[in-house]
Amino acid sequence: MHVRVVRFTDVDAGRLDALIAQIDESEGPPPGIPATGLQILVDEDQGTAVVLQQFDSAEDMATAEAAFDAMDASETPTRARKRR
Repeated sequence: MHVRVVRFTDVDAGRLDALIAQIDESEGPPPGIPATGLQILVDEDQGTAVVLQQFDSAEDMATAEAAFDAMDASETPTRARKRR
């Protein structure tokens, strides 16, 4: 398993709730995102979130990373900082 970790700062709780609702209503990851799992850890007091995206292979993770990097910033809870 491979995990991509993204840390968000200045998280807007309402925006995050809307994104989580959208994820919950979906039937899986978006097209082009070969993720096998997703976890979102939130610290509301600090206004931060850590998103763990799981993949079967490094190739799947690279494919998804390219798609995520192409996303408009408005599709995230706030600005992001990637870590591996």
